[in-house]
Amino acid sequence: MLSALLSRLSYHLGLLCLGGMLVGGLSSAAARELAVEPEEMVEVEVATVGMAGFGGPPVVLLREPGAREVVPIFIGTREASAILRSLHGERPRRPMTHELLGDVLDGIDVSLEKVYVDAIVDNTFLGMLELRLEGRESPVRIDSRPSDAIALALTAGASILVAPQVLQAAREIEYQGLEDQAVAALGITVTPVDDDLREALGLPDAPGVLVSDARGAAAEAGLAPGALLLEVNDEVPDTPMRFLELVRNTPRDEQARLRYWQEGEEHDLELSTDVPEPQPRRSPRRDEPSGIRT
Repeated sequence: MLSALLSRLSYHLGLLCLGGMLVGGLSSAAARELAVEPEEMVEVEVATVGMAGFGGPPVVLLREPGAREVVPIFIGTREASAILRSLHGERPRRPMTHELLGDVLDGIDVSLEKVYVDAIVDNTFLGMLELRLEGRESPVRIDSRPSDAIALALTAGASILVAPQVLQAAREIEYQGLEDQAVAALGITVTPVDDDLREALGLPDAPGVLVSDARGAAAEAGLAPGALLLEVNDEVPDTPMRFLELVRNTPRDEQARLRYWQEGEEHDLELSTDVPEPQPRRSPRRDEPSGIRT
């Protein structure tokens, strides 16, 4: 018991020290200026993580509303893991770097409101965090790698904005999706469904993907984790990447039409393809109730 108490005390002292260093450094952060004004950027939604080319480095796939394709941006393997953990609703036994920084921001009442991917220089994407401090009128912007910024944005529920020239350059990157990973669009996160999950959740023997999370308008309409998504625009999303493709193929200025099974009944739902209002993806700790895990 004593060792556990000391370990917990050490953890919180570490947070306090790290928080103090963060607050002390905010005013002196040598942040560069944004390359593009925020109002000129496009808000995007994190869809999933893929690979550049065949067996290349990981990329995060960003969905731009109204566009037929997703936009890949190079990231590191650790950042890819953090993004996938957030999409899957998982939290490691001990906080990793991105979870730790999210905890620090919570602990010192600093909110991450927006992240930017505003430039590409020498084939390197540039990003920035926008933080809001209590009692300070103007936000604080800190230079960041886009991969770290995006991973933190998912956890904190911050908006992700990308400069048009970055979107255009990123479209030239070839990528392939990972069929067994979680995919998000329209505020809905889906994962593959197997026979064990069907039996455990009492799902019907019909093709589709499992809803592991629902936010925004989808949740307000009644869609909940554990539902089986049967159709998108009258076609079957038999894999998570197929779900994303069908959402992307929704005609511009039309709503995506969904059909899903939930608690013994089928339901129809129409959703805007705009980027939904971001919400924090705080994963439950080990002593908290958990949702659908895959």
